[in-house]
Amino acid sequence: MSNDKALDALLGAKTIAVVGLDTRTHRPAYEVAAYLQSQGYRIIPVPVQQPADEVLGERAYASLHDIPGQVDLVDVFVRPDHTGPFVDDAIAIGAGAVWLQLGITNDGAVARAKEAGLVATQDRCTKVEHQRASTLGLT
Repeated sequence: MSNDKALDALLGAKTIAVVGLDTRTHRPAYEVAAYLQSQGYRIIPVPVQQPADEVLGERAYASLHDIPGQVDLVDVFVRPDHTGPFVDDAIAIGAGAVWLQLGITNDGAVARAKEAGLVATQDRCTKVEHQRASTLGLT
């Protein structure tokens, strides 16, 4: 355990829904999701711009509401002005945490998530934070 609730949520997660993950391998969402998958996380793709049935060998879903079972963390790779509905959906499905990726900020959406009891962070990369935690021996 660290003193960082978002990092603890990431390290404790088993299932991560990646909003904005599709089959475009050159995109940051794909690179980050592939890394997280290689570290043992179950990745659930939620394509936004380019529909897909499957990404990284996992079935893709059109929305967070369509995902069966528990989602521990929602990792968001969409423009800041599009994050609000995904954060609201994360709250609605009972996700444990919402993580807006590096360069993505939405203070209002993060505040709503925290008010609803979710751990929430913004402008941080799950891959970078996981690698840092690994270096520190936290994983």
